[in-house]
Amino acid sequence: MKRQIFTEDHDAFRETVRTFLAKEVTPHYEKWEKDGIVSRDAWRAAGRQGLLGLAVPEEYGGGGATDFRYSAVLAEEFTRAGTPGFAIGLHNDIIGPYLTSLATEEQKRRWLPGFCTGETITAIAMTEPGAGSDLQGIRTAAEDRGDHWVLNGSKTFISNGILADLVIVVARTTREGGAHGLSLLVVERGMAGFERGRNLDKIGQKSQDTAELFFNDVRVPKENLLGELNGAFVHLMTNLAQERMAIAIAGIAAAEHLLEITTGYVKEREAFGRPLAKLQHIRFEIAEMATECAVTRAFLDRCIADHSDGTLDAVHASMAKWWATELQKRVADRCLQLHGGYGYMTEYPVARAFTDGRIQTIYGGTTEIMKEIIGRSLLG
Repeated sequence: MKRQIFTEDHDAFRETVRTFLAKEVTPHYEKWEKDGIVSRDAWRAAGRQGLLGLAVPEEYGGGGATDFRYSAVLAEEFTRAGTPGFAIGLHNDIIGPYLTSLATEEQKRRWLPGFCTGETITAIAMTEPGAGSDLQGIRTAAEDRGDHWVLNGSKTFISNGILADLVIVVARTTREGGAHGLSLLVVERGMAGFERGRNLDKIGQKSQDTAELFFNDVRVPKENLLGELNGAFVHLMTNLAQERMAIAIAGIAAAEHLLEITTGYVKEREAFGRPLAKLQHIRFEIAEMATECAVTRAFLDRCIADHSDGTLDAVHASMAKWWATELQKRVADRCLQLHGGYGYMTEYPVARAFTDGRIQTIYGGTTEIMKEIIGRSLLG
């Protein structure tokens, strides 16, 4: 089915992204996977190409494109290229909105130009050893000392944790319990007491630096408060729909690409003297996955269009995230099976996609959390 949501401008942007990937990412990706980190040169190259800060106003060095479809194109192409470890989506679609919507004019002029050039790489630190999806469990705290905060605590599983020059930290700024009393404090590279732990060894997305972060009496200037004091819960909830959409878009793009790869493989691979594609079971497997992908794509494209118009709600974003990522997981498993022993070899794209994609149903809110959000909206 021909997709209806993109214009010629989006198609031209897609070609730009593919050219960038072929020149600046794919040739180096294997090395980044071994190193456990993406080169800073690649981030700066992305900035020169105009791929960072797509939605940042032009006056701060960004692209000024509020149309989310450009972000969707970026997510799709990076996924199809098999390079999810280069966390441009995190930078643009998850962290970017906090800076553009919550930052003061002074903060925007201080942080956004580097954000757009790739000189300033960003991260957001929510998860703690004892607190994941449940914000009520956050223990990292900041004490008001007049002209600054003193921040203490730790975070874990922080994407871009090693590279990040600017980290938005969710911290407790009042003794009030529950999810309230949380604020967003921006910690910058070089602040005394801000330390990074090890680059965590994951089963997939090896090139995406994921780290532990430690804050030991870090003096955070009052000027680095992002948004309202004790208003982090509302700020976080406001931006979660876009985060979940970005993950969902990568999910359906990965499933479609795996299906494409596997369809080609079963046409060429022979068993019992004939191509696998001639076996009824194989044809049924491909038919089922193709139908599931087509139906999911129709829903996701509707969600992308709605989000671009500003009408997508948190419930439908949760539906998209749950369904697309669980589909990605199922398709990756079935496609690996259809590749047989070769699917277990890391040199085959299906093997890497299997491990790279497993996190999709976990970060950004687990599948179980998505179901809870949807169920609560229907049942109260």
